[in-house]
Amino acid sequence: MNNCKEAATPILTTCYLNDDEKGAVVDQTKFRGLIGSLLYLMTNRPDIMFNVCMYAKFQANPKESHYNATKRILKSLKGTVNVGVWYRNGTELNFLGFSGPDFAGCKLDRKSTS
Repeated sequence: MNNCKEAATPILTTCYLNDDEKGAVVDQTKFRGLIGSLLYLMTNRPDIMFNVCMYAKFQANPKESHYNATKRILKSLKGTVNVGVWYRNGTELNFLGFSGPDFAGCKLDRKSTS
């Protein structure tokens, strides 16, 4: 991934992941290792939280399409190495967030993804 092309976003707006029952199977250990590393990284990069959690639900039976979609997060991280949350010792943290509704945005179970 050192020589990969950078991606502007961690997920495509047209990306609809499904179970992909006919796709090529990927090594579970490799996929789980990648998800685990991204889960650890989420403490400093909350912008990838939604994407990592969305891909993590495919750990039981990962396919090549899930692995490729997860690698896109790494491509987006390569282009944004100077972005993140820095925690200073002894300072008070104040976070401000915004969430918009996404009615039935998940194509798998039709639940809200906001």
